[in-house]
Amino acid sequence: MTDTAIDEMSFEAAMAELEKVLGQLERGDVALDESITLYERGAALKKRCETKLKEAEEKVAAITLDGDGTPQGLKPVEGL
Repeated sequence: MTDTAIDEMSFEAAMAELEKVLGQLERGDVALDESITLYERGAALKKRCETKLKEAEEKVAAITLDGDGTPQGLKPVEGL
């Protein structure tokens, strides 16, 4: 696990760490207490990935198109 705070991680960093956490949990070679800690970290990493994906979807949805469907620019998204 990294020392980076989850809320500061990029999508890619959070996803990579989540994959490591899942690998450890699937192998089952960690003690129960550590499994619980890993599960909690994994849940937080999953939430971070979902948040970053939602942000990206909102940005993509804000691209404006002309009548032919050609991108014309960006429409500001509230809250970004």
